[in-house]
Amino acid sequence: MADSTLPAHASVVVIGGGIMGCSTLYHLAEMGVTDAILLERNTLTSGTTWHSAAQVRALRHSHNLTRMIQYSVDLYARLEEETGQNVGWIQKGSLSLATTPDRAVHVRRQEALAHAFGINAQWISTGEAKERWPLMNADDVLGAVWSPEDGRVSPSDVCAALVKGAKARGARIFEKTGVTGILTKDGRITGVETTQGTVMCDAIALCAGLWSREVGAMAGADVPALACEHFYLLTKPIDGVTGNMPTLSDHDNHLYIRDDSGGLLVGCFEPMGKPIKPGVLNADFEFGLLGEDWDHFEPMMMNALNRLPALETAEVKMLLNGPESFTPDGMFMLGETAETKGLFLGCGMNSVGMASGGGAGMNLAHAIVHGHTAYDLGEADAKRFAPIYNSLDHLMARAPEILGTHYEIAYPGRQLKTARDLRLLPLDAEYRAAKAHMGQVYGWERPLYFGKTAEPQMTFARPDWFENVRAEVKAAHEAAAVFDASPFGKIEVTGPDACAFLQYVCMRNMDRPVGTAIYTAVLNSRGTYESDITAHRIDTNHYRLFVGTNAIKRDLAWLTRHRDGFDVTLTDSTEDYAVLGLMGPKAARIVAQTGAPELNELGYFKVGPAHIAGKHVRAVRMSYVGEAGFEITCKAENARAIYAALTQAGAVPAGLFAQTSMRIEKGFAAMGHELDGDISPFVVGMAGMAKKTGGFVGAEALAEHVKTQSLSMVTIILHEDTAVPIGHESVYLGDKIIGQTTSAAYGYRIGAPIALAHVRQVEDGAAITVDIAGRKVAGVMRVEPAFDPGGERMRP
Repeated sequence: MADSTLPAHASVVVIGGGIMGCSTLYHLAEMGVTDAILLERNTLTSGTTWHSAAQVRALRHSHNLTRMIQYSVDLYARLEEETGQNVGWIQKGSLSLATTPDRAVHVRRQEALAHAFGINAQWISTGEAKERWPLMNADDVLGAVWSPEDGRVSPSDVCAALVKGAKARGARIFEKTGVTGILTKDGRITGVETTQGTVMCDAIALCAGLWSREVGAMAGADVPALACEHFYLLTKPIDGVTGNMPTLSDHDNHLYIRDDSGGLLVGCFEPMGKPIKPGVLNADFEFGLLGEDWDHFEPMMMNALNRLPALETAEVKMLLNGPESFTPDGMFMLGETAETKGLFLGCGMNSVGMASGGGAGMNLAHAIVHGHTAYDLGEADAKRFAPIYNSLDHLMARAPEILGTHYEIAYPGRQLKTARDLRLLPLDAEYRAAKAHMGQVYGWERPLYFGKTAEPQMTFARPDWFENVRAEVKAAHEAAAVFDASPFGKIEVTGPDACAFLQYVCMRNMDRPVGTAIYTAVLNSRGTYESDITAHRIDTNHYRLFVGTNAIKRDLAWLTRHRDGFDVTLTDSTEDYAVLGLMGPKAARIVAQTGAPELNELGYFKVGPAHIAGKHVRAVRMSYVGEAGFEITCKAENARAIYAALTQAGAVPAGLFAQTSMRIEKGFAAMGHELDGDISPFVVGMAGMAKKTGGFVGAEALAEHVKTQSLSMVTIILHEDTAVPIGHESVYLGDKIIGQTTSAAYGYRIGAPIALAHVRQVEDGAAITVDIAGRKVAGVMRVEPAFDPGGERMRP
């Protein structure tokens, strides 16, 4: 029974009574926030949760996402014991079919991941798959991965159990209570206006599912999620469907299949979904469904008839069309928004809400109570999207494609096709004239490689752009290449306390002479990475920070929220400036020839002004690719003249793939790969940069890490020239898994496939193997980088 009288104040208000809202409320109460309340406009589980197919498949592409779903499974079992409420857990496993060679590689990679994460999964033959699913036509099946620990739950029963557990700890539920407004002051949440009155609060957990974008807008926050139609077919009982069966995943045909009340449930994630315009799902859309669309479903139905001949004679109960919300990259949003302090998102679940909900709700509650998630979930960070991603035009184009990618093969280098050309570089026309193949990063179109206009053939083997990238690396290694770093975020830090502020938020000593560049970690209170940045001290009271392309929103919010007590101004200048990396042994000649010989007098990590092609630049002598060179910053409108001068003097353009290959060869760690919120500078060999005795965020935790942590990041060099590691592969020492690769590429300068990895047992020179889609490839572990030019110290 829901409560009837709203309190005047609650520490946290949870908006939305689906799986995410119920889970978040439960975990808030479990963590001691016993006055938390949940507001539901209609009835609990209305919206999306009630019609979920409720599959719980543990394996995801990263360890922490997998860990999160494993927590969900454990939680749902625990809830039953704690509350007495049955959650309908049925553990019959899942079968992932492969009907093409590339799908076989994809699922074998998943199997290898499962072993690394301690999940039971194994490749089985076509015959064994047929034994587990006798009703299927297996004529085109090459094999399958069997995951016996997967299962499904009853959505309404899980939510009932979570609510029961939350109420037992003091939390309260208010159904039939719609949110009509959100109160803020100075960019911070202060309260919620509802149809039943106003509640003042310190924080909001926005778990409003299909309506999250509109509710977020009430608080001035971007929540880029859009509903799409999602279909599954329900049949009446069919001969041969007895009891519960494994979930059958036939992703080459865009299908998932399971038993349902003696019949079958056949669902799909078709290649291009159907978006739903905001406003169609109004306040009265409670346990509502959308109209059957047999024309749209027909191609999927034909696939299903091929896989399950018994469907030919089955009686259809209904074609269920229920809305699900999708984000621009297919990952949910979790954590505090950049725009509004105290507004936390737990939404955009991309059809994996029931599997993710238990663990995601725990992490959201943890973020509200402790200021961070229980473990790094950077890929789901609520601050990761550029503002342009929240436009309705973008979402209407992108969300249907994201629905379709749900079952796509995870090819390396795959790019989305919709909603492109959102943000163009100052040199976009020049790059396209040079036959650049573009990729989208934070809305920017960036050159991945040059010299090919045709779309690349997706493959797990050596790609068709391999030689193009080789030529770009060769140019940077033997002559000179230009890498465009213009999309890097740029933040101007100005004011009397600029130095003191950066001393507080950065690990390294930032009080260096004007004209110095400093590479530094930005740590959180746990002594782990919040970000890594390069700062240029331009004047006594002026620093320019360079941050990751997709980190600008997150990093600017972090800095803004730590500047209390400091007289500083923070300004996002990202689009004002272009940055061109001129790298290679001929870089010195080229800058001299184009009008800036004085740049050759710069010491390493020194910044100086000059003029190239008559245009003002500020250049730093440094490199991200392990070759001597300069990063040249100029006004965006001057980039064309400067680029023309550099290329006329002999430099050639190089793309992101060449840069990544060279970065990995040089052993440089990158955020989101080797560095994240679980990683301390000690494990990546960077703790020696902290020369300050304290006084900065994370200093105390870092002092504790020195007692317990040691290097874990190593370089892996494979002996088989044609092997193609792509990251997230298990690393074996003997027959024991000791870690995983993080970034991988072909190392053109050393002539071998390479990777960076985090391992639990560091042995320089040890013979190791790497599991690439079920095949062990031999290699060697190195503590030092695969390639080191030996001359310049790139990060002093």
